[in-house]
Amino acid sequence: MPDFSIEDRQAICKTFERLLADKCDETRLREVIETESGFDKALWAQMAELGLTGLMIAPEQGGIGGFIEEAEAALEVAGAYLYNGPYISTCVMAPMLLSTCTDETLAAPHLQSIAEGKSIFAIAGCAPSGDWTAELNVTANAKNELSGEAGFVVHARNADHCLVYANIGEDVAVYLVKMADEGVTLTPHKTDDLTLRLSSMIFKNALAQKLEGVGAKHIQTALQIALVAQAGEHVGATRRIFNLTIEYLNTRFQFGQPIGRFQALKHMAADLLIEVENASSAARHAARAVAAQAPTSNVLTYLAAFTCADNFRTVAAEAIQLHGGIAYTMEHPAHLYWRRAQTGQWLFGSSDRFRDLYLSQMEKTL
Repeated sequence: MPDFSIEDRQAICKTFERLLADKCDETRLREVIETESGFDKALWAQMAELGLTGLMIAPEQGGIGGFIEEAEAALEVAGAYLYNGPYISTCVMAPMLLSTCTDETLAAPHLQSIAEGKSIFAIAGCAPSGDWTAELNVTANAKNELSGEAGFVVHARNADHCLVYANIGEDVAVYLVKMADEGVTLTPHKTDDLTLRLSSMIFKNALAQKLEGVGAKHIQTALQIALVAQAGEHVGATRRIFNLTIEYLNTRFQFGQPIGRFQALKHMAADLLIEVENASSAARHAARAVAAQAPTSNVLTYLAAFTCADNFRTVAAEAIQLHGGIAYTMEHPAHLYWRRAQTGQWLFGSSDRFRDLYLSQMEKTL
């Protein structure tokens, strides 16, 4: 894969930011999330034209050959705008799993299609509990038929294909299913966060294609990069709602001066800045560790997972308090960030779960 410099990464992010600033501002986001799909396909096509959907796909399949550091940086931009497309599932997890498949005749066309923006992938990787580190509830038989239920599948209603984690005997494997095939039933979840569409999927003897050579080790790696990517998304959102709050404190006047000059609010803002920078450091450090395949990559990934989720929730909650009564209205952007922060506490597993995993990993080093 190409060796990306810091300047290359910054150029990718600036391109992405210009696009989202133009096509995914708050007004447009509110319009899109009220639609049935909750997803802007025209924007996705523009992202493909700029190479963003092929960020983690090798050049020979039409991508630009980036890895998790590039994805984390791009998702900081996406998080700032609460971008609601299926980026992590389609452009981060799916390419990693497909590129590991030893059957190139199966994987290569799908990788090409993702890079061109023509295919959207969902990932069914956990039981209805929502914990991606727990036992799976989907099983496969010798005929490559799937049965069982998966929960918390992001953007399944917009996907063409789904990669399903399933038990097969004593092992686990990954299977490719078409969303429109028989035996696949989709049930949308009802949530307060319309920026992400979650669903349950039930499989009843659904015919699938097995990704040969993809097993438990690769599933663990896919979860790693998903957690780091989501951490980046949380960092971007946390920084944006913090900046919006500081802007408000500097423009809202009381007693003839900006309220941001009041000592108590200065202290609160300083504490929130620490939360923002801690989250940023955790996400970027984890991305570097995973990219380098460092021995500490697991523990740093878990640290980033719960730190970024918890800090996003803290900053979003305090932002509402610092804005005062105006932020309690549904029309204020603070609510969009608060709702995404609430969802982020549970995607791929709870922050408490990843805190426990972090502590257990740290105990092994003592």
